[in-house]
Order: sequence, then structure tokens, then C-alpha cells
Amino acid sequence: MDRLYTPWRYDYIKGASGEKTGHGEGCVFCSISSREDDAETFILHRARHNFVVLNIYPYTSGHLMIVPFEHTADFNGLRKETSDELMDLAKLAQGVLAEVYRPHGFNLGMNLGNAAGAGVSDHLHLHLLPRWSGDANFMSTVGETRVLPEDLRTTYEKLRARFQPS
Repeated sequence: MDRLYTPWRYDYIKGASGEKTGHGEGCVFCSISSREDDAETFILHRARHNFVVLNIYPYTSGHLMIVPFEHTADFNGLRKETSDELMDLAKLAQGVLAEVYRPHGFNLGMNLGNAAGAGVSDHLHLHLLPRWSGDANFMSTVGETRVLPEDLRTTYEKLRARFQPS
């Protein structure tokens, strides 16, 4: 397998600003959740205990994450109200993605810990990806490169209004 080195992702993994946020030092999720400009950070929705945000390195268009405001890697230790809301937001997000993108299926999951493949292992987050039959095309299968049909700003604009209360 060839390796494509992406040093610009290091800032994302270690925290875009590298500043102390009052939660996790240098944590990208704590950093973006503490900012007020949701359009700049691609936050689609803020609930009481969690927020919904686009993945800025998406596998597919519409790839989003649900992230607790609490800086923790301990899924088992989440307060019930946080984990309940996280799952409620996953259901809401799946409905929004189904309406907007009409995918053939979804991937939903967490990578807990470095050994499980977590890029940000100290702040748990739930991935939700719309999937289409045949979306693993030549570029991603052989070339190991993702080709996305729209940019993040377009995805954000398509989804943002659907997460807001009517």
C-alpha cells in the first residue's frame, strides 16, 4: 500500500489553534466548539450536551460527526443524558442526510482509541456517513484517493437549515 503523507492534517489532529480551550489542551473538537462562528467551523447544530459538525476531511459528501461538548475519550463513562442526546442527534442527522442526499445506506460508528483507528483519540465522536452503491470507485480503491463531488461550504449550506428548529 502506498502512503500519501498529509502534514497539513497534523494541525487538525493536534488542534487547529493549539491553544488551551479550557477543556482539552489543543483538542480540535474543544477548540471549534468554543468558537462562536459556526459557519467557519462547519458546526451544523448545537444541542445541550453535543454538537453536530462536518468532518473537514470527509470520506463522502455529507460525512458528519456528533461530538460531546465534554472532553472525554471514555464512552462508557458518558453521562446518560449525553449519550442519549448523542444517539438522538444521530437519528436526526441520518434523517437529514437521507432527505438531502438520498444515499443507499449509511456508516455509523466510533473509533475508540488509537489502536481502533481514532485520528482524535482523546475526545470521542460518532461518525455518520451517507453511502451509495459503487461509491468506492477506482480512485479510492486503487489510487487510495477520495474524489468528492462538492466542497464543504456547499455541503454545509445544504444541511445547516435542516438542523435548525422550525
